[in-house]
Amino acid sequence: MIMAMTAEANAGTWASQPPQRVVSTHINLHGRLLPVREVVRARTPFYSLIRLVRPGCGSAPRVLVIAPLSGVRPQLLHDMLMGLLDDFDVHVLTWTDPTEIAAESGAFRLEDNITAVVDSLQVLGPGTHLIALCQSGLPALAAAAVLAASADDARPVSLTLLGAKLDTRLNPSRIDLLILGHHPDWFEANVLSMVPEAFAGAGRSVYAASLQETMLLAYLGRHVIERGELFQKLMVDDGRDPKGHPFLEALLSPVAVPGEFFLDTIETVFHARTLATGHLRWRGLPVDPSTITEMGLFTIEGEQDDIAAPGQTEIAHALCSSIRAADRNHLRQDGIGHFGLFHGHSWRTAILPAIRAFIREREAQGRIGIYC
Repeated sequence: MIMAMTAEANAGTWASQPPQRVVSTHINLHGRLLPVREVVRARTPFYSLIRLVRPGCGSAPRVLVIAPLSGVRPQLLHDMLMGLLDDFDVHVLTWTDPTEIAAESGAFRLEDNITAVVDSLQVLGPGTHLIALCQSGLPALAAAAVLAASADDARPVSLTLLGAKLDTRLNPSRIDLLILGHHPDWFEANVLSMVPEAFAGAGRSVYAASLQETMLLAYLGRHVIERGELFQKLMVDDGRDPKGHPFLEALLSPVAVPGEFFLDTIETVFHARTLATGHLRWRGLPVDPSTITEMGLFTIEGEQDDIAAPGQTEIAHALCSSIRAADRNHLRQDGIGHFGLFHGHSWRTAILPAIRAFIREREAQGRIGIYC
């Protein structure tokens, strides 16, 4: 979940890992073991929109989870997706490792990230509940604003944001301060590298997986020293399927991030804070969250989150000033950090029930989706 940085040259391996399933092949639903299939609904060189199909899901409320484009594999979200699959018709937007994308496919910027969310909502159609976490929170909120401004029927009926970085001015974390301490040009000169000739993405600029892994290991080391959240998960993996989908293995198996997207994020999200300050644009149009009216908004933060610090997600309520008070909710969960928002005991016993109740309330209010 960390778009961190290092000034050292990339000395790690470029070898990409083989594709893995996003979730388990079966789910235990109310004592019944049911099969789960992954069906691709849409695909471009840069992303895949996947539906997680289990018996009976077609009559359930539809949710779209936007995986963070921050170098993590969707397998890191296994706990989250399997939990949602108990009650919902789950779709997930995942991102392709850019080392496997031919340079001729062009660049992929933050604007394209927003476009992917817009396009996915339009593929699914009316009645979708949108869920985003960490990096994906900003493009999800931007997509909702874009669709609301054009009165598009595909605009989400609700948006749930977990640990999203919407305004780094608020309670800046250690990561925020590190990034703000360097000009964006520094990152281009010292962090990005080119994909070697042996890969399909040869010649493409990327934030390499090996650098991401180095920073993740340093982050894990700090949590071990401070007995933080990741230290606890190192001692006991409290996930739903710790043997089949070990949390730390997924966390420490990052992929590359498109270089131009990485630089856009450094400039737009961290330095200029364009969404929070009203200067974000998409395809030349202003992105104004205040145009959102008929949508439920649920923000969730971890009290001890040291990546998206408390306040950085809750600011969505101030930005979405036209949403009725009755359609809003905010939860700051005590005693958890960033990863407890979507993995482990705290996810299953506190966060998931709150999301389930919020979506069910939206459905009960007559905002019923059109299900496939």
